[in-house]
Amino acid sequence: MRVVFAGTPEPAVGPLQALLDSPRHEVVGVISRPDAAAGRGRKVTRSPVAQLADDNGVPVITPRKLADPDSVAQLEEWAPECIPVVAYGGRVPASLLDLPTHGWINLHFSLLPAWRGAAPVQAAIAAGDEMTGASTFRIEAGLDTGPVFGVVTERIRPDDTAGTLLTRLSEFGAGLLTATLDGLEDGELIAVPQQSEGVSTAPKISIDHARIRWDLPAHLIDRHIRAMTPAPGAWTTLDDLRVKVLAASVVRAGDDEPAPAAGELQVTKKALLVGTKTDPIRLDTVQPQGKKAMAGADWARGARLTNEQALT
Repeated sequence: MRVVFAGTPEPAVGPLQALLDSPRHEVVGVISRPDAAAGRGRKVTRSPVAQLADDNGVPVITPRKLADPDSVAQLEEWAPECIPVVAYGGRVPASLLDLPTHGWINLHFSLLPAWRGAAPVQAAIAAGDEMTGASTFRIEAGLDTGPVFGVVTERIRPDDTAGTLLTRLSEFGAGLLTATLDGLEDGELIAVPQQSEGVSTAPKISIDHARIRWDLPAHLIDRHIRAMTPAPGAWTTLDDLRVKVLAASVVRAGDDEPAPAAGELQVTKKALLVGTKTDPIRLDTVQPQGKKAMAGADWARGARLTNEQALT
């Protein structure tokens, strides 16, 4: 089957590689988001998907809008039978949905209809879900509402971050996507409409949304930090200094020692604790603004933090 792959970030690399390795499918082109500045040096770089395509000699287009005349012309020239989509980062215009014979097939990292939207993995962790997975479905005009071809399930581990969970879902999802295209080519797959019950949404995460609220219970803060890791990164402030919290742990408050109030620091020789509505949170790894990541205890010593200070 002639396919054009649409994807951008690292979690889409595995599924593209699986299609490149498949003896049944020919990747004739790739669509990715435009090159963007990244890293501390803000160097303009190719997306991970575009880089993999470059390395394999597959032509790439990086339109700002898929409906641009040049992009439409290129897609028509490639004449794909199917366009698989994995974390592309842009909407597909309704005018292009019927361009490939088998449509645009999205690999989405949730068990639809749960967590439709841009951040399903982050939403599942923040909500405390025990199970998640990946689904393949045909893209239609609605947001992630199309009929489903197949699913794989995966347990969410107590220490999972969005990064670790996405890595596993990308690996399992690569096989699911390839199997879906195999079934479409063989004429053996029938898409099943999504259920009307159990619909939830996971909109794109803003920097403001990633801010930690220390007045919440500790277990909710723990989920929030893991859901925001590695991107955009959960953060808090000490006076005017922004600090990312890269790893943290819930610590049971001792019976003989009062827990710090929400946001208040508790500095010990070996740890840096922060009060919440319930048990304290130990800051295991932090990244103060303008500095490299470091252990929370090391930051406390170097910055001479005291119990009189608080995070907001």
